[in-house]
Amino acid sequence: MNIVYLGTGDFGRPSLEGLVESSHTVRCVVSQPDKPRNRGMRLEPAAMKKAAAELGLEVYQPEDINSRASVEYLKGLRPDLLVVIAYGQKLSQPVLDIPRLAAVNVHASLLPAYRGAAPVNWAIIRGEKTTGVTLMKLSTRMDAGPIILQKTAPILDSDTSLTLSRKLSLLAAEALDEGIGLIGKGTYDLMEQDESKATYAPKLKKTDGSIDWNRPCNEIVNRVRGCVPWPGAHTLYKGKVVKIHGASMLQDASAGNHPAGAIIGISRQGIAVAARPGAVLIHLLQMQGKRQVSADEFIGGYRAKPGDIFG
Repeated sequence: MNIVYLGTGDFGRPSLEGLVESSHTVRCVVSQPDKPRNRGMRLEPAAMKKAAAELGLEVYQPEDINSRASVEYLKGLRPDLLVVIAYGQKLSQPVLDIPRLAAVNVHASLLPAYRGAAPVNWAIIRGEKTTGVTLMKLSTRMDAGPIILQKTAPILDSDTSLTLSRKLSLLAAEALDEGIGLIGKGTYDLMEQDESKATYAPKLKKTDGSIDWNRPCNEIVNRVRGCVPWPGAHTLYKGKVVKIHGASMLQDASAGNHPAGAIIGISRQGIAVAARPGAVLIHLLQMQGKRQVSADEFIGGYRAKPGDIFG
């Protein structure tokens, strides 16, 4: 089977590697154009372009995948299948009509839940215990195409968006391999999504990382886990922004006797901060413009003490 792969982010790398190792032929990898990144604002290739180069694959980087030139280029590849994973551009119907068999997408949620750009982050932030991946046939509506198959995965209390994304990327490769087998044999069924159950996971904004210490401790910890590495859960300490990179829940009956955001205890294990209800035990912090440190280092470096206030 001739396959054209469209992807930009690193999430799809295991899927691309699986395709290369299979009996199928990856005719081309389509990725977003190089963009200026980091402080020097030098043009840097997307993660999937780097992966394609390492695998010896041809790369195509159109500004607009739906332009006449792009459509003609893709038609010339005569693909049986378009595989789209974390590409970053919506595909028009003329593009979807190009492959002989189908245009499919692997999405990092159990659709119709968490349609959108950041399903892994929002599933953690909202306290979900289960997630998964969905292989669907693409439509022109965002993440709304009919489902070919799904695979589930637990969300562990220790998971951050980084660890969960890695697990789901491996699961996505499994789902894609299985789904392509079904498509090739013509033995798959399509299940329409239930629109009444659709929820959304928009791209994270910097403000989504802001901690409200008047929220329950589990919600705060979930926000910390879901905002790793960006935008980073953040609060104020002595007038400066500090990011919280690691935290856990602490059941402390006395927390309600203290103002929300107040430090109620310090130890080498962490900084205990009052929430509503419960408390949050902070393990890793990063003061604005400084490196990430353990709670113990933070206590010593900034003379943090009970009674100090975050927020």
